[in-house]
Amino acid sequence: MLTGATTWRTAGEADVGLREMVLSDGPAGVRGEAWDERRPSALLPSASALGALWDEELVEELGGLLAAEAVRKGVDVVLAPTLNLHRTPLGGRHFECFSEDPELTGRTGAALIRGIQAHGVAATAKHYVANDSETDRLTVDVRVSERALREVYLAPFEAAVEAGVWLVMAGYNSVNGATMTAHPLLDDPLKGEWGFDGVVVSDWGALRSTEEPARAALDLAMPGPQSPWGAELVQAVKDGRVAQDAVDDKVRRLLRLAGRVGAFTPYLRHRAPVQRSQQTRALLRRAVAAGTVLLANRGVLPLDPAELSSVAVVGAHAASPRTQGGGSAGVFPSDVVTPLAGIRSRLRGRARVVHVPCPLPGGAAAPLGTDRCSDPRSGAPGVLLRVLDESGRELHAEHRLSGRQLEPDLPPGAHTVEISALLRPRQQGLWTFGVGGFGRMTLTVDGHTVLDGVFPRETDDPAVVHVNPPVQQASTELTSKRPVLVTARRELLPGSGRATVVTAVPPQPDAERTTAAAVEAAREADAAIVVVGTDERDETEGYDRGNLSLGGRQDDLVRAVAAVNPRTVVVVNSGGPVEMPWRQDVGALLLAWFPGQEAGAGLTDVLFGLEEPGGRLPTTWGASLTDVPVTRTRPAQGRLDYAEGLHIGHRAWLRAGRAPAFWFGHGLGYTSWEYEAVEAPAKVTAGEAFTVRVHLRNTGTRAGREVVQIYAARPESAVERPVRWFAGYAAVRAEPGRTVTAEVEVAARALRHWSQDEHAWAVEPGPYRCMAGRSAGDLRWQGEVTVEPSALHG
Repeated sequence: MLTGATTWRTAGEADVGLREMVLSDGPAGVRGEAWDERRPSALLPSASALGALWDEELVEELGGLLAAEAVRKGVDVVLAPTLNLHRTPLGGRHFECFSEDPELTGRTGAALIRGIQAHGVAATAKHYVANDSETDRLTVDVRVSERALREVYLAPFEAAVEAGVWLVMAGYNSVNGATMTAHPLLDDPLKGEWGFDGVVVSDWGALRSTEEPARAALDLAMPGPQSPWGAELVQAVKDGRVAQDAVDDKVRRLLRLAGRVGAFTPYLRHRAPVQRSQQTRALLRRAVAAGTVLLANRGVLPLDPAELSSVAVVGAHAASPRTQGGGSAGVFPSDVVTPLAGIRSRLRGRARVVHVPCPLPGGAAAPLGTDRCSDPRSGAPGVLLRVLDESGRELHAEHRLSGRQLEPDLPPGAHTVEISALLRPRQQGLWTFGVGGFGRMTLTVDGHTVLDGVFPRETDDPAVVHVNPPVQQASTELTSKRPVLVTARRELLPGSGRATVVTAVPPQPDAERTTAAAVEAAREADAAIVVVGTDERDETEGYDRGNLSLGGRQDDLVRAVAAVNPRTVVVVNSGGPVEMPWRQDVGALLLAWFPGQEAGAGLTDVLFGLEEPGGRLPTTWGASLTDVPVTRTRPAQGRLDYAEGLHIGHRAWLRAGRAPAFWFGHGLGYTSWEYEAVEAPAKVTAGEAFTVRVHLRNTGTRAGREVVQIYAARPESAVERPVRWFAGYAAVRAEPGRTVTAEVEVAARALRHWSQDEHAWAVEPGPYRCMAGRSAGDLRWQGEVTVEPSALHG
């Protein structure tokens, strides 16, 4: 019972009426047990976009959607939320984490957990703990102070336990010399001090030894059925090296989880409501708009369709947006609304939309799909997947919809996976084909071999080996638009993983020519919308980023368009920060994140004023990488030192005395606000929450939403503190000219600090500065609150 029965299932036990429980990756969607494009999933905006919502009710509603998707796919446990932090913008999995701040991350994660578990589906808080970057993530030893652990990195997990989370996932990494699957932190504070009564599950393949994790508080080893917890664990118990009581506790926790998700006979159905497709799309569309951040607006947005006769839409991402980041959390969406499609739909019959296609940044390669490929055997849109034995005899064949095959069924004797398709090229010229995977691979185009080689595996990272392997590319000239047969084969060598990917990139337009075309279209248009973003090789699990620049000469494209049309709106399609050296030269700047399947629909609602851009930055964005105070992701001698301590995100910027491009909490709407008065208590008792009331007036011409943020400081502190730190928020809405009061509860934890001498929480009595405003860099009020000692915090 303590080891998975399969990659995605726990073991059942018929004698007690216990069925297997099914786990699935999240948080952008619920994939289910198989990477199968024929069984698509609802695709949510990325976690960084959910962090930008600053709206716990909407996050809970999205959690309910994840639960409904889990029920639809027969899933009991969703492996979400990710509660690691945006310690550095170079973190490759930035898109899968909510924010830079422990308080905002904790509140957002708790809301998602409540939304999922309200319907009898388990959520999983991951990756416990300090698993904040990808370089050498299987082996890195993070060195971090006890105080920073407690106040920064453990804090979101504590909030998850307070929210009642049913599983916590231990990460691959080590912390201060001990691997997380056998770390004392699993026992205390997680199970001891916090009282976590759920299951601690390993990250997939993170369990590497028998006794230490068994004596520690790890409960479930995944995947299975092979793991160090088999006969070895039985023998360790018999020999007295692992206490039977420790095993009994693990089993009890698994049985408790089974009861919670209804895995005992008679099986209980989850209570998640059935989501109709129309309801799902409406919710996801609303989430896109609510998480979109308006970074700058020089009177351009919202666009009025009645004032437009033509609009230029520019950029590769307009027609092929990145809807999700790369890695194990990826799903196959049933449909994607592109920005171009959304804009065309909104302006149909009103204005002419001119699209200027541009080169894909970095030559990003998409897998073969149904849009331009057909199965050479059946003629149906898609590809033909075959499994061959060593002699080349066909063992299995099936029609598939994608050239990205991650876990195909492999019959006995399987030696080679083959993916073939009739490609209908829409243009002639130099095409670039690719095959992804490890081992011996070949690629032919109309019988001509363009790639043949052995590509050894150089990593043990499961996300790279089984999900996102490197793609080997070769180019060949197609001299006509007639269909060509593309065939890729990969030999299934031991340890070469389960992933095979076949890609094709058409001849890319000349960058100079497309920029000139974009300039001409923008000059003639009433408004220009430029969509830029990161490519498929950036922002993915298993790799950290090397820089923050937009590839493919996208900066030059933005500058050129903005120079000829003052009504240029730039939409940034990325999961995390990018450099925007042209940010002050454009008419408006929107951050769309990785927005999920309703990308174009929600974005169009914002562009044309049907919805207000509701997002606020969950992370500080620097003007350039050289300005960013905390950047290190690469270990030295296997160790990654969190030398910055408490000071990440806006705290680091404030300590460094540097001004970023945009502060944590920043985001504009389509109206304006005046902060008229603030009420805060003069004195509070240590260890107790207090409320700050902020009275605002909507001074604009539209109804709107404002996110009122509270920050705290202790200038005369006897212990090290950030210059100021985020302490709480509340969102309010008001009609034009109306006043409204935001009541922000500042939790007791906001003023406490961890005493490393006492190994306990402490509250320093005396005066604290309390500040209210719109972001960490835009404060509208400041007052003083005196903390008086209590019997517990004296």
